[in-house]
Amino acid sequence: MSAAPSSKPGPPKWGDLAPRVASGVAMIAVGAAAIWLGGGVFAALAIVIAGLMTWELVRMIRPGHRRAAMQEGAVASLALAIALFVPGGVAVLILGILLVVLVGRTGAHPLLTAGYGAGIFLGAYGLVMLRVEAGLIWTLWLVAVVVVTDVAGYFAGRIIGGPKFWPAVSPKKTWSGTVAGWIVAAALSGWMQVQFGLPGWLILAGVGLSFASQMGDAAESALKRRMKVKDSSNLIPGHGGVMDRFDAMMGAALAVTLALVVAGVS
Repeated sequence: MSAAPSSKPGPPKWGDLAPRVASGVAMIAVGAAAIWLGGGVFAALAIVIAGLMTWELVRMIRPGHRRAAMQEGAVASLALAIALFVPGGVAVLILGILLVVLVGRTGAHPLLTAGYGAGIFLGAYGLVMLRVEAGLIWTLWLVAVVVVTDVAGYFAGRIIGGPKFWPAVSPKKTWSGTVAGWIVAAALSGWMQVQFGLPGWLILAGVGLSFASQMGDAAESALKRRMKVKDSSNLIPGHGGVMDRFDAMMGAALAVTLALVVAGVS
């Protein structure tokens, strides 16, 4: 006689919405205030986020080395704080040394550690440089594109569903959510272009930035699958860890860092 099918209900479709929204509103409030104030306040926020992401990275790669993870997070914050206030060439040297130290002290999965560490350090550095060199509006554009991409992807993926975007890496992401992110990012960029007199290529750049943020999210999903963990930590209710929330932002910031380098901004 076969066993009766389980009647245990699965997780509710919107079960994580309430804590996700509450945490999201709090993060938006803190982030918006830091972006508006700029200067040392915004730099301090980026430094803290980069340090926490480094801590989570080491915890995932070397789960038994909790003290080392805290030390590496602190060292990353200190090094980034120094790098932000020295000339560009010196900053690159400092971040390069930091990356070597991170890989050496972590002692496992050196390529993964180097790749994700570089993404964290350069992304945080580029985000601060964008606020310093390009100003408030451009920084708001980047952050807003990342936020609306995530929100559109979340709701479109759950309401529309459909084929998965990259099931081997991120099984929850759908093509409907991915494309919805591009569309909303383009619409937002078009509105900001008209509203603030920004360049005509902003709509296309918004789609590219949206895709870069999605690739940041996918990269972290791949890391978690490789390390067999669900979340990078449990610091943020409804979101998991700092890396879970800011992976997309780092992906977009890396794209901006590359643009700043190409433009010759140090």
